[in-house]
Amino acid sequence: MTDANRRDVQAFFGARAAGWDVRFPDDGPAFAAAVAELGLRPGDAVLDAGCGTGRALRPLRAAVATAGWVIGADLTPAMLEAAVRAGRQHDAQLLLADVARLPVLGQSLDAVFASGLIAHLPDPDANLRELARVVKPAGVLALFHPIGRAALAARQGRTLTADDQRAPSRLRRLLTATGWRLSRYVDEPERFLALAVRRD
Repeated sequence: MTDANRRDVQAFFGARAAGWDVRFPDDGPAFAAAVAELGLRPGDAVLDAGCGTGRALRPLRAAVATAGWVIGADLTPAMLEAAVRAGRQHDAQLLLADVARLPVLGQSLDAVFASGLIAHLPDPDANLRELARVVKPAGVLALFHPIGRAALAARQGRTLTADDQRAPSRLRRLLTATGWRLSRYVDEPERFLALAVRRD
């Protein structure tokens, strides 16, 4: 990520961090349901990439239990500060980090959870390869959003087109090219979830 990209992302989310959870107060069950589909076990290690205010951290901690390791990484200091205000630092190690260069050992994680992340990646190929680097073979990636593609496009005042990054054929190609295999794809009004498995 270039310095200009980084500043743009930090400015966009920094201005919204304080009111983020207030804007989306009912998303908790959707996050918990998506985390459940990762199939995490007690003792697993998991990263919430672009964790924002940390809405997935509590269910991730519950899934891996006290023996597990949960990391919440975000590029925007204000988002991590909001996570701390919400008490979510007790559920994870919070890191100010760019998903393009994660301070995480290769093949050290069992899974990555990423909510709303892919739309904000300036170089999805390189960034998804970086996520693949830190995940063990057969580890899982969950790309999630608490509303589906069409509902999100309507919320943002745009038209959903065939070249949408999360369209099934385009996403499948992107994941395949970056070390993943798409294993499940759900695009419903109330959620978007793509699960991918790290290839050997």
